[in-house]
Amino acid sequence: MGLSFSQYLLDSLVPVSVSLFLLWVLISLQYKNNWLLIGNGTEFAASSFSRWQTIKGGAITLILLAVFLAGTWPRDLAVITAAALLLCSRRMRSREILGIVDWQLLVLFISLFIVNFALRQSGFLHVFETSMQNGGVDMHHQGWLFLITAGLSNIVSNVPAVMLLLPYADHPSAGAVLALASTLAGNLIIVGSIANIIVVDQAGRSGVHISWKQHARTGIPITLVSLIIAGLWLWIRS
Repeated sequence: MGLSFSQYLLDSLVPVSVSLFLLWVLISLQYKNNWLLIGNGTEFAASSFSRWQTIKGGAITLILLAVFLAGTWPRDLAVITAAALLLCSRRMRSREILGIVDWQLLVLFISLFIVNFALRQSGFLHVFETSMQNGGVDMHHQGWLFLITAGLSNIVSNVPAVMLLLPYADHPSAGAVLALASTLAGNLIIVGSIANIIVVDQAGRSGVHISWKQHARTGIPITLVSLIIAGLWLWIRS
């Protein structure tokens, strides 16, 4: 879509910042002083802090943001270069780094795109669009695209939902609508985003069980509030 990195940053800065603050307040109220407690009441042993890895990651992130804002290098090339620098290590072998990769989640992610491609080729989207139009819903309209993106993200996951809805993203602000609606809606339930699945899976390996109910207790209210904030902000800027 040829989206401008700096323009999208302006579109997303306010709703994302406000939503993050409200999320922090909500979690603070729900869990209070139990940040390090597992469900059974035992204390969770956090990983040791690495000053060097933190400085390295932070510096590369800032440089990458500067490259994005300057817009002089292709973004895909910049990301691959940054990832390569992060993977370079004298202390950890390549075999150990590859062993950390969650290959099962990667297979799941790839499979989502395969299923979505089959769905598009089946003609179902055309039937769905026709049904929406008969019901007075214009999927090319900014407001309807926002709502459909939010709903579809929790059915097929947010990134595949964006891929399915790209043909309807012909409005000047459609890029921001797709990105914000899909990302924020993905917080509603665990399967709304691959990121949620990654967090739950990694937490389970560390002995922390996050149930659907527990996630929804925080995810549902913050998702609804953040979507309202994002929708109003995009409407004001349009």
